[in-house]
Amino acid sequence: MTSTLYRHGVIHSAADPFAEAILIDGATIAWIGADDTADGLVARADEVVELDGALVAPGFVDAHVHVLATGLALEGIDLSSGAGAGSLADVLAAVHRTAEDARHGPSHAWAQPLLGFGWDDHGWPEGRAPSLDDLDRAGGGAPVYLARADAHSAVVSTVFADVAGLRGLAGWHDDGRVDGTAHTRAREVVRDVPAGRRDDLYRLALRSAAAAGVVSLHEHSTPSTDTREGLAALLAMTADPSSGLTHVVGYRGEACVTTDDARDVLAAIPGLAGIGGDLLIDGSLGSHSAALRAPYADLPGDDRGTLFLTAEQICNHVAAVTRAGVQAGFHVIGDRAMDEFMLGLRAAADVEGVEAVRGAGHRLEHAEMIDAMTLAGLVLLGVHLSMQPAFDATWGGPDGMYAARLGAGRAASLNPFADVAAAGIPIAFGSDSPVTRIDPWAAVRAAVGHHQRDQRISARAAFRAHTRGGWRAAQLEHTGAGELRVGAPAHLAVWRTEHLAVQGAGGAASVWSTDARAGTPLLPDLDAQAEPPVCVRTVRAGVVLHDDLG
Repeated sequence: MTSTLYRHGVIHSAADPFAEAILIDGATIAWIGADDTADGLVARADEVVELDGALVAPGFVDAHVHVLATGLALEGIDLSSGAGAGSLADVLAAVHRTAEDARHGPSHAWAQPLLGFGWDDHGWPEGRAPSLDDLDRAGGGAPVYLARADAHSAVVSTVFADVAGLRGLAGWHDDGRVDGTAHTRAREVVRDVPAGRRDDLYRLALRSAAAAGVVSLHEHSTPSTDTREGLAALLAMTADPSSGLTHVVGYRGEACVTTDDARDVLAAIPGLAGIGGDLLIDGSLGSHSAALRAPYADLPGDDRGTLFLTAEQICNHVAAVTRAGVQAGFHVIGDRAMDEFMLGLRAAADVEGVEAVRGAGHRLEHAEMIDAMTLAGLVLLGVHLSMQPAFDATWGGPDGMYAARLGAGRAASLNPFADVAAAGIPIAFGSDSPVTRIDPWAAVRAAVGHHQRDQRISARAAFRAHTRGGWRAAQLEHTGAGELRVGAPAHLAVWRTEHLAVQGAGGAASVWSTDARAGTPLLPDLDAQAEPPVCVRTVRAGVVLHDDLG
């Protein structure tokens, strides 16, 4: 085992809020304290890192990721507004450039589908989404698949539609838009890659996460996004810190009816933490498939989205997975979907007993529409919530997509972080990558600056939700992960970030913005105008995953 001493910095530790140095011995934290003591430990350390005022903090946990899709998106065409795709014309130009590059590149490149991710037609000057004819022209006859930002619908070219056999499936539209069964089939074609390339895509995604200070992530695998074999390989690949890869907690979204069904899934995927996660009860607001109590504001008629699971199916799944001894989980967006979930959950509690269901620590992903009655039920039955602050930052506000879909009044109630925290419901934060990118500090900032002032939470609470909260949601809090204290696993990240150097009696001292009272660990400046922190090292159990210290 090797040891590393980090000194002359700021250590985010509740055990010693004024610490300036930390010693890592093997996989664990051996000591935290002041620089004057650290100077006496230099001879004991195999490596001494001069932090020069940098912040050492618990590594982030991203509680909702699709690893293979993230790898594909990193290699594919970035069609998000952040990448400059602010119109239909921008999207089609990007597709055309990529198609031309493929046409003049290696012969095998032209045979592969052109994949794009992240387009969002809300606010586009053309007032419409891409169509099959658009992609046929821009792609020059190439197979093209472009996933909408929410990943619940897409648009495809003629060649892709024909090769994938999409025509005639439920959810196929003649303008090339696919949702429902047709989109599920399209995603299966996209994720069908050889094992060697699949592993390369996993590594690409995991290294990107590590570069963002993420030491652990929760993979939400489904039959349409990855195979059982792929998830098993991903968990095996990342099980040991010596892999040099981000730790992965595995969830598989397959509905179970009986305990035998659940045990079959667990046997097929060793190391699985839960059965569910992205098991869909409904779809998304962006694709008009989230199940709502009241109609969509921007559609004619009485369209209220789609329920994919009934309360009976939810009950069966929760009961089966509870008996199998692991977590169940569901994707829930709309309020009608939440109603259906609560009916199923209460029915399962009637069958299995409240304590059995509560003790299992089942979880919900997204849970964007929660009222007071639902809050009470979630508390009673011990449900954990995995939420995405970037959703509000990206689609919230009076002019955002949520307001367009629901009307400003209903949209204002979405993503109620403060209400959930006040109710005492455990929260973990994540990105839903590739829906939004893995950027934990941006998520913390989004939770602190929620569009609705009464739903903002403190920087400290948001940071804990994105660190310790992720370990808790995965039922791994008992390991000590998520905090920097002696004896805890050495899961940490080192950050360069803005601060003020103030001269005082004790010399230069770093002053950081914080929601602090005396003795509270310090955090970077989260003001929207401040430069975001830059990750210069990420460490999992003492193993360096990402290093840019220079």
